[in-house]
Amino acid sequence: MKRARQKVVVENEAPQTSRKSKKQKRCFYGSVFGESDLHTSMDWGSLPHHIVLRIFQFLPLVDRARASSVCRRWNEIFHIPDLWRRFEFELSQPATSYLKSTHPDLIQQIIKRHADHLQYVSFKVDSSTESAEAACNILSQLVNCSIKTLGLISTAKPSFMNVSKAHFASALTVVFVNSKSLSSIKIDDTPLDDPSLKVLVANNSDTLKLLKMSSCPHVSPAGILCVADQCHGLKELALNYYILSDELLLALSSEKHVDLEHLRIDVVSENPGQVQFHTIKKQSWDALLKHSPKVNIVMYFFLYEEEFDAFFREETPVTHLYFGRAVSKAMLGRIGMNCPRLIELVVCANGLQPLDDELIRIAERCKNLTAMGLGECEVTCRGFIEFVKMCGGRLTQLSIMEEVLIPDNDYSLDRLHLEVSKHLGRMWFPDMMPTW
Repeated sequence: MKRARQKVVVENEAPQTSRKSKKQKRCFYGSVFGESDLHTSMDWGSLPHHIVLRIFQFLPLVDRARASSVCRRWNEIFHIPDLWRRFEFELSQPATSYLKSTHPDLIQQIIKRHADHLQYVSFKVDSSTESAEAACNILSQLVNCSIKTLGLISTAKPSFMNVSKAHFASALTVVFVNSKSLSSIKIDDTPLDDPSLKVLVANNSDTLKLLKMSSCPHVSPAGILCVADQCHGLKELALNYYILSDELLLALSSEKHVDLEHLRIDVVSENPGQVQFHTIKKQSWDALLKHSPKVNIVMYFFLYEEEFDAFFREETPVTHLYFGRAVSKAMLGRIGMNCPRLIELVVCANGLQPLDDELIRIAERCKNLTAMGLGECEVTCRGFIEFVKMCGGRLTQLSIMEEVLIPDNDYSLDRLHLEVSKHLGRMWFPDMMPTW
């Protein structure tokens, strides 16, 4: 009987312990949400300033705003300038976009209290004109800003292109005039124009290091020349091929300029079959290379096969090539003959003709090649192994779909990965098409 009674006592103690822990748990969470009548051993309000600041930096904006209501001290930290140097305004129409738009009240608070703290700013908008106009309205209010990086991102067209040119230019001019320290600008699919670039140069010529523009139809080669002539600290330039000219390359090669480190060029077919692409002279490329021998020249191609005629007929100092659409065997043959500085080559598609000879020529002539990617192409296993053997261990990146490789009498796919691994000096397997 005594044992039985003892057992009952033990069983009755457990629920008491559980109730006590639950009470402690409620007190703990209560302190997080600022319930003053509850007490706990941890006082969140007394956490060191730098720790709270660090926590806030990792929180999404909505959670950060909620955390600011925990106590007065956290609210003060919420408004510390360091938290507002980087900010992305997300502007969208709820009915038509997946973006979670930044709350209008918060935007007004930022403009009122932190406009002069913003340094790294981007605007992400959906395809609606209303969102793009809202972005322009915010830009127009940044009169006390000290922005260093500005990005205008359209998740889908038309977005900024539907805003009136005058409205967009005037809003951008506010930032260009007042920032005085812009070092990086990324503006795509916008009505940016030459007068706006002149304002940019007049106010930020000593600080601008990166200028990235794609699909800005109101910008002419003369506008880019203005930037090239006066922004002596320019390190990276990204633009559409239709703006690239011999005059621009010669301007970038003049003695008064600091060496350009990256030149990125988008070659895009806006109207298939209706655009005649111009050819850049070899002398112009040579002048740029002589002045900036370490420059990376990156080209992104989105053309149809019949539109490639103007490219790589002479030696071109391109270092990185990306083909987003099918490219012919003849074109790849030209690359092997005329691109000796090539470092990386990615071919999305080719066709049903094996590229053995073209790859071997590229391996022979492109002594700096370290990265290769092949999508919808065909290469025999023997030809691929010969290519890898010639390149050797300098191929640090090799991404080939298994479907690209054609087994032959010499090599099966099972044996291929062993041979390739031997020549690369590391274990290698072809990429597999995912199955769901």
